[in-house]
Amino acid sequence: MKTTITTKGVDLAARSRHWHEAIGKAYFPLDLSFGRPEAFDGELTMWQLGQVSLSRLTSDALMYRRLPKHLHVQGPEEFLVTLPSKSEVRFSQGGKEVRANPGAFFIERSHEPYEFSHAEAADLWVMKLSMDMLGGRVRAPDRFCSLEFDATNGANGLFVDMVHLIPQRYDAMTEETRSIVGRQLVDLLALALQSDERVLNSGGSTVRAAHLARIEAFVRRHIDDPDLGPEEVAAGCGVSVRYLHELLRDTNQTLGSWIRDQRLAAAREDLANASDKRSIGEIAYARGFADQAQFSRAFRARYGITPKEARLRE
Repeated sequence: MKTTITTKGVDLAARSRHWHEAIGKAYFPLDLSFGRPEAFDGELTMWQLGQVSLSRLTSDALMYRRLPKHLHVQGPEEFLVTLPSKSEVRFSQGGKEVRANPGAFFIERSHEPYEFSHAEAADLWVMKLSMDMLGGRVRAPDRFCSLEFDATNGANGLFVDMVHLIPQRYDAMTEETRSIVGRQLVDLLALALQSDERVLNSGGSTVRAAHLARIEAFVRRHIDDPDLGPEEVAAGCGVSVRYLHELLRDTNQTLGSWIRDQRLAAAREDLANASDKRSIGEIAYARGFADQAQFSRAFRARYGITPKEARLRE
């Protein structure tokens, strides 16, 4: 579905409230401060891609704040990936500050306060996705937040190119195709994040980071193996079981819990895919769960709904 919201034709006195409501519906509740509320212009177009949304905002100078009061009622955590196309954007969250110009992108998280502003008229592309969706592709996705990424080279550039191309092809796509494209866009984002040298070298030596990346890749390739455990992962990655546990100690998550979370995230994505006609049991087994009842209990504990309810929501 494509939706456009604009201030054109809206009474000048009502424009700031109109934009405030549009932003809250498109993303999540925020406080807005307008440079010139009496003469504000803005337009927001959204394209839905299954579980992912893509939007383009053009507006006059503005400041957005995610405040503690907005965090009292929380659903699943979500991320916004922002790509400025015109003028500088300032963003601060978690004690980090980014000044992003065209040719860069950065990630915001919904479950922490932040401040986002542009002093001049801006043209922004924004991708919205769940933390679970990105977490199903990269470990600890919150570590990528508040970093500025180069949007011009390699996988980063390919991700940005696809963002810009999707609206041109959107009307010719079926709903099923749009969902597939949304997942592919997340795949490209994950590839871009994982290839960044700062991420590879953060939180430890290059060697340790390389081992962790190899472990993540091995687990994803063998996620359907119900017997996947420390011995199999260690052997497949050429390290000892003891060193494997030592590597994972820094991530504050055991291998078993991380594998379970990866399986649940993958299964949830399968359930949300309208073109996937497999039964819930078939999806559970394909994602490495040996027992459907065990899968259903783990799914409900993780997401607060049953697998059947998750499928009906889509």
